[in-house]
Amino acid sequence: MSDLLHQNFSTVQSQLQPNPVTLASATTIAPSTFVTFVTGTTSIATITPPVTGSHMLCLISTDSGTTNATVTTGNIIKASTFVQNKALYLAYDPATAKYYPSY
Repeated sequence: MSDLLHQNFSTVQSQLQPNPVTLASATTIAPSTFVTFVTGTTSIATITPPVTGSHMLCLISTDSGTTNATVTTGNIIKASTFVQNKALYLAYDPATAKYYPSY
C-alpha cells in the first residue's frame, strides 16, 4: 500500500475512507484499513505494514470462543490472545520494525 493512503490508517477518518474489512486469520495478514475484523483460529505472527512510518492498527476478533492470537515469531513483540469483539490495538515502531500490542 502506498504512503499516500496513510489516512486510511488514521484514528480520525471521514466518510471518504473505506469501511473496515474482514480478514481470515493467517500467519501473515495485510490490513488495508485502520479497523480490521479477524475471523478464524490461526495465530497471527506477521503483519505486513501498510505504510512505512509509525502507525496504529485495530484488530477485532469476531469468532465466539476464539482461540486465535498473535505470536512473537514474526514482527509482533508480545503475544496476545484475542477476546471476541474486543479491540486489540497495535502500535508500529519503524525503528524496530515491530508491532507493540495494547494487551
